[in-house]
Amino acid sequence: MKILVSLVLFFLWSSSLFGQNSLPPVIKGKASFYADWFDGRITSNGEFFSQEDYTAAHRTLPFDTWVQVTNIDNMKSVYLRINDRGPYVKGRVIDLSKAGAEAIGDLDKGVFNVEIRIVEKRELMIYPFGVFIKRKSVPLRQRSSYLDFNLITP
Repeated sequence: MKILVSLVLFFLWSSSLFGQNSLPPVIKGKASFYADWFDGRITSNGEFFSQEDYTAAHRTLPFDTWVQVTNIDNMKSVYLRINDRGPYVKGRVIDLSKAGAEAIGDLDKGVFNVEIRIVEKRELMIYPFGVFIKRKSVPLRQRSSYLDFNLITP
């Protein structure tokens, strides 16, 4: 009987050790958004960047990690997918696409005080599915006229 009780207690204790879910760390800092001339260029993970997609750049988070970015000033938040490296400006923690920046604040401000939280997969199930649909990227040579076409080789 003692062995049975000790086995039950052991399984309960061991399952509680591995079942603990700690909340992902929250990163606070300043966020900016990509300039228009980045539109159509290739990101660090190899896909074409689009200002219309809900994506972001972070220095260390793995590619395809989903984060919730919340503007601390007005408490608006948006879910973004990490697909690039950066920002390379001192004091910034994340670069947002224009769609992501519009969702949390006024673009005229340019820099936002944000809070970044890594999102678990199950939280994404409540988000609108339109965000997950990958748009077919247009090749860089066919993008808008404001790109520097001297950089493109035929």
